[in-house]
Amino acid sequence: MTAVDFAAFVDRLATASGEAILPFFRTSLGVEDKAKGAGFDPVTAADKAGESVMRALIRKTFPEHGIIGEEHGDFGLDAEYVWVLDPIDGTRSFITGLPIWGTLIGLTRRGRPCFGLMHQPFVGETFSGDGASARYRGPGGERRLRTRSCARLGDAMLMSTSPSMFAEAERAAFDRVAADVRQTRWGGDCYAYAMLAAGHLDLVVEADLKPFDIVALIPIVEGAGGVITTWDGGSAADGGRIVAAGDRRLHEAALERLSRL
Repeated sequence: MTAVDFAAFVDRLATASGEAILPFFRTSLGVEDKAKGAGFDPVTAADKAGESVMRALIRKTFPEHGIIGEEHGDFGLDAEYVWVLDPIDGTRSFITGLPIWGTLIGLTRRGRPCFGLMHQPFVGETFSGDGASARYRGPGGERRLRTRSCARLGDAMLMSTSPSMFAEAERAAFDRVAADVRQTRWGGDCYAYAMLAAGHLDLVVEADLKPFDIVALIPIVEGAGGVITTWDGGSAADGGRIVAAGDRRLHEAALERLSRL
């Protein structure tokens, strides 16, 4: 079975998770802090409900598959196919009523990301990719996703989720990139990568990411023609320090500055 064969099933996962999550959005829901005082890492009943319904559907349909999930742990990591789930990427936006969050559904085969989908059920947008192509579906219809050409840092629009994700040396490296770009914006979480794939910004630089934060986004960015790696040019599938660019020349320029930690 190829990644394309899983596309219809991933749509079912997205629909089911959206139905579980949306009743909580913009309500007075409780928030737990998974960090327990070491910073702030929020989780809500919506996160848990969204992941639970996806895990149940995967286990019922593909019992031989493994699962990595942010809220309910890992299962079957040695399986040929492993699902990587983040029910709400952007929980901080979710709990403040902002629609800049999404459900991430990634699929790996023998450890390599082969299909990914980002679903935003409140606004009805879906971004998907298999590494070779990427698609958008939403209120404006359906279209192919393509990154835009941007060879120089001086012409680039840069985005990152939060300054707090960088350690001191990492922030210095980020600032070297930010000093040369046209504009830097904070916030976005998974939406930043989706907008890069759609050709609306050029560069995303982040750190301290987990696999469930990034695996689903890799086939989307690459399928749209972009490049996504760690700061040292390695695979982004395990998370960590991540740089994504819509243009390979821009990616090389960013890597040069980020590698000097």
